[in-house]
Amino acid sequence: MSTNVLDQFKLNGKTALITGGAGLYGQQITEALAQAGARTYMASRNLPQIQKLAEQYQQRGLDVTPLALDQADESSIEQLKNTLLKQAGGVDILINNAVLRPMDDWSSPASDFAKSMTVNATGIFMMTRTFGELMATQKSGSIINVGSIQGSVGPDLSLYEGLDWGSKVDYFFHKGGMLNLTRYAAAKLGPSGVRVNIISPGGFNDGQESVFVDRYVQRTMLGRMANKTDLQGAIVFLASDASAYVTGANLFIDGGYTAM
Repeated sequence: MSTNVLDQFKLNGKTALITGGAGLYGQQITEALAQAGARTYMASRNLPQIQKLAEQYQQRGLDVTPLALDQADESSIEQLKNTLLKQAGGVDILINNAVLRPMDDWSSPASDFAKSMTVNATGIFMMTRTFGELMATQKSGSIINVGSIQGSVGPDLSLYEGLDWGSKVDYFFHKGGMLNLTRYAAAKLGPSGVRVNIISPGGFNDGQESVFVDRYVQRTMLGRMANKTDLQGAIVFLASDASAYVTGANLFIDGGYTAM
């Protein structure tokens, strides 16, 4: 008897972990995982903030639990793993979403660049290895890295001309590295049934100046910036059995920006 294709997208009975769940991407990802049926854990250094968010989700009937995590600290990552083993018996889905942005621009101190890498490079690696190896013992799992279009293309500096902010060099560096970490981890963990993929969002509307928005939408095929739900379908697809034969892939969610 064949399974209804829509059932493949359900996450019932799965345990999901998302890092940095309080931000622009994290909130919609957390909501998507929980709505699809996953027992969802949010992990962040800012525990009070995600506790408030978790309470809001719980009031809507969603199974969301906040946990503490310092992604720059390997012992904190190990403690998080042990907590999840105790509370949930394992982890089926990991969303590497946490990001640190200490740099202001190209002229920022080198120490800011190094600080960025402790979370955005070393931290991502430690999370992927720790939970990837746990999933390998389970012989199944899905890891989704939240990258960026900026990991695949160079900056269009004309978008920021005349504005007080712009693209960040450390962000380009670690999002580019995340692409190949994804491919490496997919090759390493694939024989154990663990899939590793990356999404590359771009152009999310976060209250930017109108001049920036006007410039940006002209660079997209859809003629708009992304909204608060545009990541959700892709996350559920890559987290679920609907993508059972997809690994090492990079999915652009950018309105066609990188295709122009």
